[in-house]
Amino acid sequence: MTLEAERGSGTRSPAAEAPTPAPARVVDVSVIVPITMGAGRAKEVVEALSRELERLGKSWECILVFDGVRGKAWVEANELAARFEGRVRSIGFQQTFGESVCLSAGFEQAHGRVIVTSPQYVQVDPFELGKMLAALDAGADFVTPWRHPRIDPYLNRVQSAFFNWVMRRIIHGKFHDLNCYFRAFRRSVLEELTIYGDMYRFLPVIAYRQGFQVVEVQVRHLQEWGGAGFFGVGVYLRRLLDILGMVFLAKFTLKPLRFFGTLGGAVFFAGSALLAWLVWLRIVDPVNNGLYQKPLFLLSLILVVLGVQIIGFGLVGEIIIYTQARNLREYRIERIWESRTPRDDDARKDDDEPRRTA
Repeated sequence: MTLEAERGSGTRSPAAEAPTPAPARVVDVSVIVPITMGAGRAKEVVEALSRELERLGKSWECILVFDGVRGKAWVEANELAARFEGRVRSIGFQQTFGESVCLSAGFEQAHGRVIVTSPQYVQVDPFELGKMLAALDAGADFVTPWRHPRIDPYLNRVQSAFFNWVMRRIIHGKFHDLNCYFRAFRRSVLEELTIYGDMYRFLPVIAYRQGFQVVEVQVRHLQEWGGAGFFGVGVYLRRLLDILGMVFLAKFTLKPLRFFGTLGGAVFFAGSALLAWLVWLRIVDPVNNGLYQKPLFLLSLILVVLGVQIIGFGLVGEIIIYTQARNLREYRIERIWESRTPRDDDARKDDDEPRRTA
């Protein structure tokens, strides 16, 4: 049946009946707040940040992501959704997945040109948000805060300062407060980066290593949740593993053989040196130095084999990097300048003029 006949008969095709999806509403700022405790102060955060954004004349939306929790914060989120007429939305998980998954889920639902992440309480003076957005307008891609001066207990400040000092030595950057999650960045940053595990903590570092312009801004610290003093052994172990992970990501992502080769070479050398010493003792005094009687002989053999295996891991990694080199990019192009010669401009003008025929 032709289109004219279809119109004349009053019937419509399935494609014509399907409604056209409405375009996504684009706003200036999307605020993403992971809620990991039922006592999270969702209402306090939304009201404080919304007042500041409206004072700055920015259109905004807020996405509250509940990481498997409900409680008082969930009730407040429902009240906020009705009060702010669709500008506040909630996402709820049935179980705990971590803050990285919360941020990823919030980003998928965000419509803002700029993404702001906030803790589940007012940790930083909301007035500082204007300073952070101004840094983005000045050309920065990512703005990370520096709470200065800190108001939390002295021992916590010492531990945080040591952690940030170690990270500065690893990445050769100037970040003083990676533990503060009140951040602002362009949407393009998350479109090119991958967040997983506990990597949300190191998002400024990953953006910096990827070639984005990361700026640190001093902000006023209002309050701090959490206990004071030393944490559990598991917390320090996780931080150590996070630091080791960042060392590998920052320096050996595209050069795995350097990492595994160095580690495997050290293990292989230690095993070889121990084995050579045992063999020398066997040659000098074969009666009292039987190799089968020494557990060190078995340990030296294990170290030699383990060193070879670790080096093999590095070689396999290099093969993978080589085969995927076309899909990997360690740099980011910010701008391309191109100069034109007068001859090129004349040729361009000649092409633009209409051709005349006799």
